[in-house]
Amino acid sequence: MPTRDQSRPSPPPRDGALSPGAALIAVGGALALSGMISRRYSPDPSHPEIHRWYRSLDVPSWKPPDPVFAGGWPVLLGVMAGGAYRLLRRPRSPERDQAVALAALTLGLVTAYNKVFFGERSLTGATAEGALVTAAGAAFVARAASVDGLAAASGVPLTLWSAFGDALTEDLRRRNPDRDGRDPPAAERPGDLRRGSR
Repeated sequence: MPTRDQSRPSPPPRDGALSPGAALIAVGGALALSGMISRRYSPDPSHPEIHRWYRSLDVPSWKPPDPVFAGGWPVLLGVMAGGAYRLLRRPRSPERDQAVALAALTLGLVTAYNKVFFGERSLTGATAEGALVTAAGAAFVARAASVDGLAAASGVPLTLWSAFGDALTEDLRRRNPDRDGRDPPAAERPGDLRRGSR
């Protein structure tokens, strides 16, 4: 037979720490929203204008294959989301709240990058946006380290991948001045694109 103490409901989390369910909903909802927005600017055949522009770019030989590069982002964002989940389960403090805010900022900037790069076709803007993603990720790692070491470590892979991605974006900007913010000529088709370095 349960004792009186055992029959009592569990007390709510103290000091602003979210329950496991609430933290999971917050993190999962943010990831889902980011994914839905980013999907609108996916450079696949379902978005022909974006697809044609992307396929017209002159790319360096060291660019990873599209499935690897594109597929890496959801994985790394998921890893960082795990760190954000850990932070949300911690008692509130200025450091914890700042780290959570930086995680949200990083996710928001990654989402915005897709609109700038693919939606606006702006290589210059995407280079600047990529630098902001890297800076926000590094700031998250530094701030989270004072609260939860594993949470901080979760942001390292994404920050490094962002720095690599920004170097790639800058190289694309340098190679494609005639595509920066511009669609390819209407007569140009994927079979005629400059893909010698792919």
